[in-house]
Amino acid sequence: MNKSIYILALGAFGIITTEFGVIGILPTISREFGVSVDMAGWLLSAFAITVAISSPFITALTSKINRKFLLCLVLGVFILSNLLSAFSPNFTILMIARILPAFFHPLFWNISLAVAFKQGGAKAVSVVMTGLSIATVLGVPLTTYAADYFHNWQASFFLTSIISLIAFLGLLFVVPSMPGNSEKSAESQLHVLKDTRLWLNLVSTILTLAAMFSSYSYLAAYLENISNMNGAQISIMLLLFGGMGILGNWLMGIALGKNVILTSRFFFILLIAVQILAYYFGTIFIPMVIIVSLWGMIHTGGFLVPNIRTTQSIPHNALEFVNSLLTSCYNIGISLGAFLGGIVIAKFGVHEIIWMAVPLLLLAYLLSFVKSRKKVLVN
Repeated sequence: MNKSIYILALGAFGIITTEFGVIGILPTISREFGVSVDMAGWLLSAFAITVAISSPFITALTSKINRKFLLCLVLGVFILSNLLSAFSPNFTILMIARILPAFFHPLFWNISLAVAFKQGGAKAVSVVMTGLSIATVLGVPLTTYAADYFHNWQASFFLTSIISLIAFLGLLFVVPSMPGNSEKSAESQLHVLKDTRLWLNLVSTILTLAAMFSSYSYLAAYLENISNMNGAQISIMLLLFGGMGILGNWLMGIALGKNVILTSRFFFILLIAVQILAYYFGTIFIPMVIIVSLWGMIHTGGFLVPNIRTTQSIPHNALEFVNSLLTSCYNIGISLGAFLGGIVIAKFGVHEIIWMAVPLLLLAYLLSFVKSRKKVLVN
């Protein structure tokens, strides 16, 4: 396979790690800057909100610009923003450093998937998606471990800068020039909005991601305060969560290939069950290790299920547009989940965040039974 595809996958790993890597160090940042954990959670929420707003527009606005130049620009911004985050003297500067790269985040993602499809079809797209998958399950434990190993929260941001720098150099010296393409058929892409199934799936996507991140955003705080784990133990738990997530991602892909709807419903039931187990057994060390393993294995399905369920019946000429909508919905869900989880923590304590996730998952589960009129779409 073309080396460019693997470089794009590494770039995807870098930008997704930047987005989620802050989760594992939220308690440390909270103490460092003298803010509450729920306030620190806005470092994730603000990033996600910015991505959600910019996603449907930024690719269209830059369609005529050389794609290689844009990819390098995005990674350059991520490198600088991570360095700025590491040297932030206060929480306000850190927040600004987080929001800046979020504007460019969907640009890298949309271009990468389009380039991959043109060069190698579905197989190449799956390679780029692997960068996303690995980042979502391993990015957090890697950045958390770096901060704990060097006894310095800034180390997590230095690590993400290095990852983005390697990808930047790869893009600069290996990936050929890719002229922009101004031939876009907006009408044919917007036609897909007439399909009511799409809207149901987008709402379900928001609910699913909100449920996942209302609890996962504060997993490190949960393990510290409820399971009484220290920094090293939390790092190991997050690594276990991520490692099991890779296995879960593979299993979920197989299951979705057999039956999308049934697998989706099974995913919701499993994630509800494992979070209830975390609530009742979270104070006991050994059971919590097992629960975190199961949680990680199930959690990654939340990224695959909405994507496959939404795009399985979408015409090829509208996939890029629908992917931009999914990117927005994913990040709306992430920001909403982190926000709601923060409210629960502020009012009731970190132990109760589970009871925000469960109702949202139940709503998404019930939506899977809603029937909509099938709209015939022309490819």
